[in-house]
Amino acid sequence: MNLIRTGGALLAVTDHRDCLNLEMTVKRIIMIFVSLLLSISPITSVLAQPARALILSSRVTAPALASTAPASGNTRHDLSKTDADAWLDGFLPYALQQADIAGAAVVIVKDGQVLTARGFGYADVAARKAVDPDLTLFRPGSVSKLFTWTAVMQLVEQGKIDLDADVNRYLDFKIPPFRGRPITMRDLMTHTPGFGDVFKDGIRSTGDVPPLGAVLRRMLPDRIFAPGTTPAYSNYGCALAGYIVERVSGMPFNIYVEHNIFWPLGMAHSTFRQPLPPKLAPFMSKGYVIASQSPQPFELVSIPPAGGLSASASDMAKFMMALLNHGAGLMRPETARQMLAPTNVVLPGLNRMALGFYEQQVNGLSAVGHAGDLNRAHAYLWLLPAQNTGVFVVMNSAGATESESFDIRLGLFQAFGDRYFPVPARAPLELSTAKAHAKLLVGNYSLSRGSFTNFIDAANFLRQTHIGLDEDGRPQVPYDFSSRPHKWIEIAPFLWQDAYGPQRLSAKVENGKVVRWSVDAVSPFMVWEPTPWTRNIAWLMPAFLAGLGIIAITALGWPAGAIARRRYGASLGLTGIDLTLHRLIHGLSWLALAILGGWMLLFQSLGATDASLDAWIWLLEITSAIGFAGLAACALWIAYRSWTRPGTWFARAWPTLRAAAALSILWVAVAFHLTSFGANY
Repeated sequence: MNLIRTGGALLAVTDHRDCLNLEMTVKRIIMIFVSLLLSISPITSVLAQPARALILSSRVTAPALASTAPASGNTRHDLSKTDADAWLDGFLPYALQQADIAGAAVVIVKDGQVLTARGFGYADVAARKAVDPDLTLFRPGSVSKLFTWTAVMQLVEQGKIDLDADVNRYLDFKIPPFRGRPITMRDLMTHTPGFGDVFKDGIRSTGDVPPLGAVLRRMLPDRIFAPGTTPAYSNYGCALAGYIVERVSGMPFNIYVEHNIFWPLGMAHSTFRQPLPPKLAPFMSKGYVIASQSPQPFELVSIPPAGGLSASASDMAKFMMALLNHGAGLMRPETARQMLAPTNVVLPGLNRMALGFYEQQVNGLSAVGHAGDLNRAHAYLWLLPAQNTGVFVVMNSAGATESESFDIRLGLFQAFGDRYFPVPARAPLELSTAKAHAKLLVGNYSLSRGSFTNFIDAANFLRQTHIGLDEDGRPQVPYDFSSRPHKWIEIAPFLWQDAYGPQRLSAKVENGKVVRWSVDAVSPFMVWEPTPWTRNIAWLMPAFLAGLGIIAITALGWPAGAIARRRYGASLGLTGIDLTLHRLIHGLSWLALAILGGWMLLFQSLGATDASLDAWIWLLEITSAIGFAGLAACALWIAYRSWTRPGTWFARAWPTLRAAAALSILWVAVAFHLTSFGANY
C-alpha cells in the first residue's frame, strides 16, 4: 500500500493504476476548466461587445488600410461613372455572396456631383426587396458621429461653444477635473477625454429611448487618463458632445440636426429619431447577422449622437458633397477646413486625428472619415478633400465571420485607391538601427480603450498584446490585421512599414523605453501602452493557471480522499483546528472554482447589456471578495502551521504551494476588479 498526501489528506491507494487514474482524472478536470476559462475570450468580445453594443468606430481585428505604402503599380483608371460601375460590379456582388451579407449600398461623389450611387443585394431577403441607394435606409453606426461633430462646429462658429473651455460650462451635471485638468470639447472631438469604456444599456430592441441627459448621468464613466493626454475611443464622449448641442441650442439633438443639417442639404431620407417616423419606416432595411438567417429587430441606441442615425446612401452623398465643397450649406469654409484638417499627431508617421474625423491614408493621399458598426449594420465614409472625392459604403449584415464586413469595407477603399490613385511599387529601405530599436519594443502592452475599473477589466487579463522578435530580429506583432504575414521594416527611427502591405507602426520612446505604440488603422484614437508589472500576464497568466491547477487538485482531493479512505478503511488522522482547516480549504477551493465558472457564464451572457444581470453581477462580486480572500487566508494559515511544527518536506511544500496558488488567484481577481462592487459597465 502506498500513501499519497493530496490536499492535506492521506489518500490510500493499492497500486500505480489507482495513482494513474487519479492523476489522469485530475488532469482532465484541469484541462477542461482551463479551456473553459480561456473560452472567456468572449470576454474579449466584451471589447467587441461595446464595439457592437455601442457602435465602435473602428474594428481592431480587421486589415488596416491607411498608409503611404506603395500600391502594386496598377494602371491608373479615369474616375468615371462607367468605370466605377464596372469596378463595383466586379468587386461587391462576389464579396457579399462570400460573406453571406444580404445587401449593401455604395455612393461615390466627385467635383460636387454624385458620380455613382449603387445598391447591391436585398434590403429584405424574404420579400426579395432590392436595395435602392436613393430610398433604402441603413444604420451607419458611428458614422453618425460626423453629424454630431458638424453640429458642434456650427455652434463653435456661432461663438456658442468654445473648443477649449471646460465642458461643465455647458452641462447641467458636473464632471470633476481629473489629475488637475478639466475636459474640453477639443478633448471630446479627439477622443482624449480620458474616459473608460461603458456600454451597459447601450442598445435595446424594445421600449423607448430614455432622455439623453438621464442616460449620460447614469453612464458617466470612470476616468483613466488625464484629459488631452491619451487617445482612447469614447462613445460616451461623443454623446456628451451631442448633449451639449442640446443644451446650447435649446433643441433636442435629433431636432437640431434635422433643422440645421438634414433640411438645408435636402436629406429627406435621414433621421436620428428612434423608433423611425412612420413616413420613413417602410424604407428601412432589415438587419441581419448573415443573409441566410432571419432578420433581427431594429436597434435602439441609447446615446443617439454616437450612433443613432438612419440614412440612405444618396443622402450621405449630399452630406459628403457639402463638406467637400468647403462646408457649403452647413458652415463657413474656414470652419470646415478646421474640422477636417488632421492635425492632432498621436505618433509621428501614423494617421492623425482631425476634429471628430480621423485620417485614413491611401497610397499617400490623406482621406478623413469614420467607420461605424452596430450589431447588424456596418458602414464607412471617406473624404479625399484634395481630390474633391468621397466614398460611402454601408451593409445590412455582419457577415459569416466577425471581421468580414470590415475587411470588405477597407478592401473596397484600398482597391479604390489602387485603381484611381495608384503609385509605383517600391521596396522600403531598412535602417541600420532596426534590430536595436526592435528590441526596445519587446514586451506586453495594453490597449488604451477599455474598462479598467469594473469587472469588465477581466478582458484585459486575456487581451494583452505581446511584441516579440521574429527570426530576423524584426518586431513580431500578433495584432492581426489579416491572415497574411507581416514583415516590419524600420524606415525611420521607431517607424516601421509592413513590407507586404500598407500598414505602418510607430513607437514613442522616452529614456530608452517604449511608452506607447500604435498602427495606422487605429492610431488616431487608440494606442498601446506598457502593461504595469502588477497586471502583466507574462508572469500572471502562468501563475494563475498553475494556481488554478493546484486549487482544482485540492478541491478534487476532498471527494477522492473520502472515497479512498472509505474503500480501504483508512482514517483522516486530523482533529481540532486541523480538521476544521482541512474542511475549510477544500470547501473554499470548490467555491473558488464555482465563482470562476459563474464569471465565465456571466461573460457569455453579457450581450443583454441590461439590468437583468445586475443581481448575478453583485452575487459574483460579493462571493469573489469573500471566497478568494477566504481561500488565501485559509491556505496561508495552513502553510504557517505546517512550518511551525515537525514534518516532512512534502508536508510543508504542498501547503506552501497551495498558499501561493490561492494568492495568485486572489491577485488576479483584485488586480482585474472581479472583487469590485457595482453593476455598471
